[in-house]
Amino acid sequence: MPTIDIRHTHSLDPAQARQAVQHIADTLAQRFGVEHGWQNNSLNFRRSGVDGWVHLEQDAVRVTAELGFLLGALKGTIEDEIRRVLAERFR
Repeated sequence: MPTIDIRHTHSLDPAQARQAVQHIADTLAQRFGVEHGWQNNSLNFRRSGVDGWVHLEQDAVRVTAELGFLLGALKGTIEDEIRRVLAERFR
C-alpha cells in the first residue's frame, strides 16, 4: 500500500497547532466523511481508502497515511494538497 509521510516545521504554540489540526480534520469530516479522534498529541483519521495520523511535535507537524488501491493512484496529488494546506495553516 502506498504511504505518505510528510513533516512540516512551524512556529505555532501547542494550542494554536492543535486548533489548526482540528480545523483541518473538521473540514475533511464535512467534505469527505473522514472519522477522526485525538490520542495525546496525535489525531488519527480514517475512511474507506485511507488510514493515518497527524502528530504534533513542538516545532513540527507530521502527517502519515496508508492509502488504499484507488487513492494510491492519486498519491502525488494528495501529497501536494497536504503540503499546500500545511504551508497555509502552519507558518
